[in-house]
Amino acid sequence: MFSGKTEELIRRAKRAQIAKLRVQIFKPGIDTRYADDAVVTHDRASLDCQVVESSDQLHLLAAGYDVVGIDEAQFMDEGIVEVVNALANAGTRVIIAGLDMDFAGKPFGPMPQLMAVAEFVTKVHAICVRTGELAHYSHRLEGNQGTILLGDQTVYEPVSRAVFTQIQSQPPHVPGDLD
Repeated sequence: MFSGKTEELIRRAKRAQIAKLRVQIFKPGIDTRYADDAVVTHDRASLDCQVVESSDQLHLLAAGYDVVGIDEAQFMDEGIVEVVNALANAGTRVIIAGLDMDFAGKPFGPMPQLMAVAEFVTKVHAICVRTGELAHYSHRLEGNQGTILLGDQTVYEPVSRAVFTQIQSQPPHVPGDLD
């Protein structure tokens, strides 16, 4: 989180539009944080998009475009890998933005498979809010243990490997414990 993934997706999509290519951006319906019909950065830069609920729907809606962008791909179902392969095999440029790891540091959704079939992978990193080093992890600030919890800087903070490891080694805080 906070590394510029959506910002980079928007930048690449706009460059394709300047080149007069037919571009369509998609995002999963679960992402309702900033706008229903746009991908939006944490700085509020945005680009119109279509919302999809499944990879099957994406496959149907992406036909006929030169460039297809997918934001928050970690929330897509596993069928997304087959869909983007089919699009790429048909000559469509596919640009995907998503988190490779969840808040627990585990591979997130279909991202490992998507990264494996990609011709190019660009990992962007945030800056650790505690050390100023590169942040490779998204530390969840609240106790919810579900894999999916949409949020911003009030819910997550980018942290370095050293900070993440330190946090993981601490016993969980139980409300009501004496400090």
